[in-house]
Amino acid sequence: MPTEILMPALSPTMEEGTLAKWLVKEGDTVNSGDLLAEIETDKATMEFEAVDEGVVGKILIEEGSEGVKVNTPIAVLLEEGEDASDIGDTSAPKPDASANAAPAEASEQTAPAEGYGRGETAASPAPAAPKGADGARIFASPLARRIAADKGLDLADIKGSGPRGRIVKADVEGLSKSDAPKADKASAQQPAAAAAPSGPSGDAIAKMYEGRDYEEIKLDGMRKTIAARLTEAKQTVPHFYLRRDIQLDALLAFRGQLNKQLEPRGVKLSVNDFIIKACALALQQVPDANAVWAGDKVLKLKPSDVAVAVAIEGGLFTPVLQDADQKSLSTLSSQMKDLASRARDRKLAPHEYQGGSFAISNLGMFGIDNFDAVINPPHGAILAVGAGVKKPVVGKDGELGVATVMSVTLSVDHRVIDGTLGAELLNAIKDNLEAPMTMLA
Repeated sequence: MPTEILMPALSPTMEEGTLAKWLVKEGDTVNSGDLLAEIETDKATMEFEAVDEGVVGKILIEEGSEGVKVNTPIAVLLEEGEDASDIGDTSAPKPDASANAAPAEASEQTAPAEGYGRGETAASPAPAAPKGADGARIFASPLARRIAADKGLDLADIKGSGPRGRIVKADVEGLSKSDAPKADKASAQQPAAAAAPSGPSGDAIAKMYEGRDYEEIKLDGMRKTIAARLTEAKQTVPHFYLRRDIQLDALLAFRGQLNKQLEPRGVKLSVNDFIIKACALALQQVPDANAVWAGDKVLKLKPSDVAVAVAIEGGLFTPVLQDADQKSLSTLSSQMKDLASRARDRKLAPHEYQGGSFAISNLGMFGIDNFDAVINPPHGAILAVGAGVKKPVVGKDGELGVATVMSVTLSVDHRVIDGTLGAELLNAIKDNLEAPMTMLA
């Protein structure tokens, strides 16, 4: 039976994408791992690989098509012995029955992994794609379907080990009808969550501005995702805020000395590089704050993986610097410049902007004195960094002086970090920045 190639979920937040370019044409023979298309997600342009082998029988979605929903059939792959007459009516392709599931759970067509579609060949057509008790399609490779049919196995009773639970050859070849493991159907039986209440429709709002001159700007995938995630964050994450002023004079003097010494190497450290290092070390100094909310549990991380917000045209990225506490300032500077450059070109891979327990948003470079940042779930906290400005201060001896002071605000998820723990974390960040030489010890 012809195999539908579905629009993949190439990132956890992707609900739809743009099929930017086809890299194959109808009639081409493809093998597992061959590149099929370039797809623009809400975050980046990524290459999409084949997970099965066969001949491209029909392309259903033209390149350049926008707003293609995850799990929508985009092409049809023919197996050995099949031809175009086996495809049937594809004039109005529709998403698979499971397309209403979350993208991370619903998509069959994802980047291939070991044991998924590789080395699976066939001499005869595979059985038709099976359906579960609820009518949803069960994802299985053609060879796995064929082996299961030969052994009389019910694929609905088999737990797949491939990506997104896909059943592959290794899951069925060693089984008999009596010892097939039962698939976990608990998640399929969970009722759908009630939709959050929404505001007035776009048309209703537009009517308020009838007769006024305005330009309608179409939302791209990134802006839709930002809107959805930040709305979710403010509705579901119990934020509280902690504020401190940090004196930067020692850091600025130390930075000047280091940059002079590093000039022959072409390295120039920014204040932001020191902030990243200070936060990474603080997560080690206050390890209970190095945590994320995971629905029914808290995950306490051991490494300091720090995300940094990077503004790009039409949105933002938060690339993650892994093991930031263990890296030198020059390494952090180099990596941050590379990640920021590729973020602006939308060339980051998903693993480069996912994860982390803590984030930094720095608007001080734009002259903003202070602000409150929104937590990016599942992070436990985010530090909002304002500008360093000259201010009058009272010294320890009681004398009035002038210092460069930077205002910071720590937004904290109260489910993960309580007030005292958040204060300890922010104090550790302050201590690191006001005594920068200790960060090199």
